This record gives sequence, C-alpha cells and structure tokens, in this order.
Amino acid sequence: MRRLFWLGIGLAVGVVVVRRATRTAQAYTPAGIASGLSESAGSLVESLRSFVEDVRVGMAEREQEIHEAFARGETFDDQFAELREDPRIGDREMFPEEHQR
Repeated sequence: MRRLFWLGIGLAVGVVVVRRATRTAQAYTPAGIASGLSESAGSLVESLRSFVEDVRVGMAEREQEIHEAFARGETFDDQFAELREDPRIGDREMFPEEHQR
C-alpha cells in the first residue's frame, strides 16, 4: 500500500513537471514568442487609448471651465502666461533666432 501511494505521488509530480516544461518550451518557440509580443502590443495599444481618452476628458473639462468663465464675464485665468514670458523657459532659448523662420 505504501509503495502504491509513493508511486501515485511520483506520477503526479512527473505530470506536473512535464506540463510545466512543455509550457515553458512552447513560450520559446517562434509561435510562442509571437503570441507574447502580440499580447504585449495589445496591452500597449490599450494603455495608449486609455491615455488619449484621459487627455480628451481633461481637455473637455478645461474647455468647459473656460466657457463658463467667459459666460460669467470673467477674464481668462492663464496659469502659464508668466512661464511663456520668461525667456529662459520660452522657445527663444530653445530655438535661437537664426534657426527660426
């Protein structure tokens, strides 16, 4: 009875090891590598779509804020005006005048 028990345990472990080895070997075949790249590319595209959607939502919210301020007769609060006026940050330093057209 004891030998039969250990034989069963050995068979179960052998099956698990063979299945894992087969799965690992499949991952390194050309088809397995292509499948992995396809899944990675799919997740990258989905992440990019999510990012673009978040940007669009943010733009729409900001545009709505600007329209509401305009409707109330308030002046537009330009948060970045001082940054654009700073010559160290503006494109004057990045693109010298001789390179601008």
